[in-house]
Amino acid sequence: MMERRVRQLVAEYVPQCEQEQRDKAQMLAFFQRETGWLTRENALAHVTASGWILDPAGKRALMVYHNIYRSWSWTGGHADGEGDLLSVALREAQEETGVRPRPVLERPFSLETLCVEGHVKRGRFVSPHLHLNVTYLLEADPAEEIRIKPDENAGVKWILAEELDAQVREEAMRGVYRKLMQRAREIRAGKGEAWAQ
Repeated sequence: MMERRVRQLVAEYVPQCEQEQRDKAQMLAFFQRETGWLTRENALAHVTASGWILDPAGKRALMVYHNIYRSWSWTGGHADGEGDLLSVALREAQEETGVRPRPVLERPFSLETLCVEGHVKRGRFVSPHLHLNVTYLLEADPAEEIRIKPDENAGVKWILAEELDAQVREEAMRGVYRKLMQRAREIRAGKGEAWAQ
């Protein structure tokens, strides 16, 4: 049931670029032939949800300094069997930053297949794998108190859009964040959907 919900969510998503077209096709093919992808039971690839958190002006992104990747990063986490990926993205955003974001759009904002390098987490080695990621556009009040989640991040801060490339160490993620900022600008400018009130 939950897997069907996620499969439908991805199937209905309209890709906005070639990267998303290819990643959507890859995700749907994986969902068709594999099992356990909504949980971490599938060690090759599993579903995650991320939040791209902006201030109301759309000029700054709320980022966390990720302990594993050692870089400023968006918020997000594993679905772990949950079919409501917006709820996953909102919960992870609040857990990792302390703020209470709200969705700007109720449906996915972006899709990505992300490569995760092998690493040690909680004393155990995690083999390289893929995150089949669904991203949501969120908004938060910069006046809200922020806090770290020590087991996952070592910092939380608002970063100006033009400073993201300099702050993010993961080369592959810089392109993702540029895409998200550009798409958010288009939505705010009225080229896409109206920014939620």
